[in-house]
Formats: sequence, C-alpha cells, structure tokens
Amino acid sequence: MPSANKMTTPVSVDLPVLKGRYAELDGYTVGFESYPEDVDPAPLFAGLPEDRCQCTHWGVVQSGQVTFRWADHEETYGAGDAYHAPPGHLPLISGGTSLVEFSPTDGLEATMAVIEANLATAGDLS
Repeated sequence: MPSANKMTTPVSVDLPVLKGRYAELDGYTVGFESYPEDVDPAPLFAGLPEDRCQCTHWGVVQSGQVTFRWADHEETYGAGDAYHAPPGHLPLISGGTSLVEFSPTDGLEATMAVIEANLATAGDLS
C-alpha cells in the first residue's frame, strides 16, 4: 500500500505564505501544507469555472484554521477538525495553519495549472 510522510516528502512549493509537500498515492495526492501568515488565494482561481476551485478535498487541520467559502455559505475548520470541501469553494487560511489534505490527482493537476499560470502573471501570494 502506498504511503507518504511529511518529513520525507520533498518540498515542491516554497512561497512566503505557503510551504507544500505533495505525494501521489494511487490517483490521489496527499498534501502537507503549512501557512505562516494569513492568505486569501481567491485571485489565483480566476479562469476556473465560477473562478472557484473545482477539485474536491478531504483533510485534517493540524493547527490553525481554514475557511471554505461557497457562493451560498462558508464553513470554518480548526485544529483537530476533519473536513470535506466539494467543488465550488474558495479557501481562506489563517496564519499558523498546518493541514494534511487529500485530493483526486487529476482534478488537483487541472486546478494547479490555472493557479500556476495566475502566479506567473501576478507574482506570489505575498
């Protein structure tokens, strides 16, 4: 059975507001993410349907807080909470947040292609 460990998975995203380590596990990607400061990455989702993330995520907040905003409501999760974020959300992350998140690899790759293009145009999230 495939597995991943936060300490041995290489860092693949190293921005002032996000450090991310990602490993592919049989069609799903596990992400170990930490956010040292508050971040609202909503502008990076421009170009996706409704300018919102279309990838489903399941995760556990290890520290801090994450809020997922949909067009009609929002849900906030804190340390120790497990969550499911279906498509159509925008994240809002508090500084000091650390989480482990699982996403279908194909959906995450499509989303990340748009985010990376927006980052290239606008610069980093800071």
